[in-house]
Amino acid sequence: MLIKASDKTTPKSYELTSESDYWSRRAWLKAAGYFGAGLAAAVSLPVVGAPASPETWQAMLKQKLADSVAWAGSSRDKPTPYEDIIQYNNFYEFGTGKDDPARLSKSFKVDPWRVQVAGEVAKPGNFTLEDILKPHALEDRIYRFRCVEAWSMVVPWVGFPLADLLRRFEPTSSAKYVRFETLVDPDRFPAQRFGRSTISWPYVEGLRMDEAMHPLTLMVVGVYGKTLLPQNGAPLRLMVPWKYGFKSIKSIVKIEFTSTAPKTTWQQLASSEYGFYANVNPEVDHPRWSQKRERRLPNSLWDPNWVPTQKFNGYEEQVAALYDKMNLRTHF
Repeated sequence: MLIKASDKTTPKSYELTSESDYWSRRAWLKAAGYFGAGLAAAVSLPVVGAPASPETWQAMLKQKLADSVAWAGSSRDKPTPYEDIIQYNNFYEFGTGKDDPARLSKSFKVDPWRVQVAGEVAKPGNFTLEDILKPHALEDRIYRFRCVEAWSMVVPWVGFPLADLLRRFEPTSSAKYVRFETLVDPDRFPAQRFGRSTISWPYVEGLRMDEAMHPLTLMVVGVYGKTLLPQNGAPLRLMVPWKYGFKSIKSIVKIEFTSTAPKTTWQQLASSEYGFYANVNPEVDHPRWSQKRERRLPNSLWDPNWVPTQKFNGYEEQVAALYDKMNLRTHF
């Protein structure tokens, strides 16, 4: 396991002179040394009353982003430029085009926002963004991101381990899976108004409990040291870096702990193409295209920037034990 502590002396993504130099943070980490305080201790979540004002929430997040620390396990790959990260997205609640999320989310309002926690937990309830974030220190983590469509990015996310949040709800022994839902609001998500949509909203994703509790699984609130934008899944999204991108659900409003595996959106739409696990695997092709390589952004028709796909997206050493003795062609 190559998970190391954070170090406040390490420069963050937005503190370096240019995005092209961002990858050199590894050298800074080596010079600074791997020491630092751990994450905030678990704190029980109260059931909320009135939500905090947008100004209070935004001020708290701004301060947390400023105080975020660099994570020593970050990818050595060169990060994708910020403009590509915020302009090239899959987010079908806004539309099916890659530019639809950025183009159609300009009026998206985060406030008000609540997250419902339900199921096999001792402390269910409805919580504001302030409730969710308040106890947690944030980390800058550079992760590889691989879409099932065979394009990829390298993204400097800002967030905190999902496990630290889930422990606060005190899952029971019956909790074997975690189910997530995206917001349903046609006023904020225009594509949810389309009667011809093949997706039955809400968008649903799920993880096995050990996947959800893995140290790499991140609850994301920012990118490149800035507040997460709507097209990237504001205000809360998952990042599960060893899985195809559709597993990292955006704009989360519900977290449910279940005893059985949830039926996820893409499983229901095309179970022969999109399995529950969706682990990045160059040895298992999509029925309609190869998964052996990927187009790394930025790219163009003249320079597609193909790179070989790595098993578990390069995180095999950290996560392969989760799937010991499983047939990954069957459990795809």
